[in-house]
Amino acid sequence: MATADPTPGVRPGAVLPRRVLAGYSLGSLVTGAFGTVPGLLLLPYLTDTLGVAAGVAGLLVLLPKAWDVLVNPVAGRISDRRGDRRPFLLGAGLLLAVLFAAIFAGPVSSGAAAGAYVALAFLAAATAYAFFQVPYVAMPAELTDGYAERTRLMTWRVAVLALAILISGALAPLVVEQTGGGLTGHRWSGLFVGALIVVGTLGVYFGTRSAESRTVEAVEPDLRAQLRVAAANRPFRALLLLWIIQAVGIGTMLAGVQYFADHVVERDSGATFLFAAFVGPALLVMPLWTRAGRRLGKPAALAAGSLLFGAGALALLAAPALPPVAVYLIVAVIGVGYAGQQVFAMAMLPDCIAYDTERTGRRQAGVFTGLWTAGETLGLALGPGLYALLLQLFGYVSSSTGEAARQDDTARLGVLLGFTIVPALLVGLAVVLLRGYRDVIRHR
Repeated sequence: MATADPTPGVRPGAVLPRRVLAGYSLGSLVTGAFGTVPGLLLLPYLTDTLGVAAGVAGLLVLLPKAWDVLVNPVAGRISDRRGDRRPFLLGAGLLLAVLFAAIFAGPVSSGAAAGAYVALAFLAAATAYAFFQVPYVAMPAELTDGYAERTRLMTWRVAVLALAILISGALAPLVVEQTGGGLTGHRWSGLFVGALIVVGTLGVYFGTRSAESRTVEAVEPDLRAQLRVAAANRPFRALLLLWIIQAVGIGTMLAGVQYFADHVVERDSGATFLFAAFVGPALLVMPLWTRAGRRLGKPAALAAGSLLFGAGALALLAAPALPPVAVYLIVAVIGVGYAGQQVFAMAMLPDCIAYDTERTGRRQAGVFTGLWTAGETLGLALGPGLYALLLQLFGYVSSSTGEAARQDDTARLGVLLGFTIVPALLVGLAVVLLRGYRDVIRHR
């Protein structure tokens, strides 16, 4: 008789070779770059370079990402039918690299036409990304059946994800600045991130070619039936809702980095330093989070990381009265919490998938990861939209010069609140949803 637990039995599982661990984790160069840079650069690019009003810019960022909510489950179903997920990684990853560079290479320099071009290019890139991300996230449940080994795989992945966020998030604004800013600087930055996506695509494709894949032959007859099975998975439902809400908070903070650097920290290359402070410490604490997970359990460790993130974000309310060094130290605390939140949420997802496979005997990881990535994409899209709405409500003034316009005290307050209170509440309060996730471990 099946239980409601996502881990009905704990298996030690075969130890994954380091080549596979490293190869799989390199795919995070793709997911980290595309998950970070649009949320970081696109909104300020629209408002401060193309002269698009903040509210309209928020919609232009939101709608293409919202499209992925429809595309991701379809990508999951298609990759489930294909069996081998690696060809999807190669084809979609290389296409994504080209389309990402195209986002910032529009033929129109300002106004409504420029904004429409960005939205269409971003829509195409988001579609290509769905066919990379969904198969990629589905692979851990098929690479190993070991409960602890999936945590080890996710630790490697999140470590590279943190590195990808550091490289893309810290260097992309610096590339813009160092290559002249404005339209020219953003085009160079688009090429830089596109090249990073190519490296990650080739790395994961060739790095996992020797990996043994564990699959179950039977597949649900149609997408609707698979969605019903996913909806019946109570732990997955709870974890997915938590992930979406937290993604909104993280997306809001990402969207506000450049604005926070320009109007609160007020330092040259402030966005780069904020990202370095956010991600650098996170790389160092990965082994500590792994130990915490073994001692506390994954749900408790996820809650701890989330609450640490929220507490740090609230502390940033004092940023206008603090020296930049103190601000960067608080951001480092947020980064430590973010690392824990990412590691354990993504380690719990394969547990839910493995539980469902054992319960039903069917191979349908792609549907679960399709819903997961669709939810994440929606959350990361709603974040910039929410931040743009706050900017609009607080009277933020757009610019088409490539430089942020000077803002009044009310607009600067909106910049601050969107970067602090909103992410803190969304990420911190979402942990109550863990009550719906049961992680009872049975020792054999």
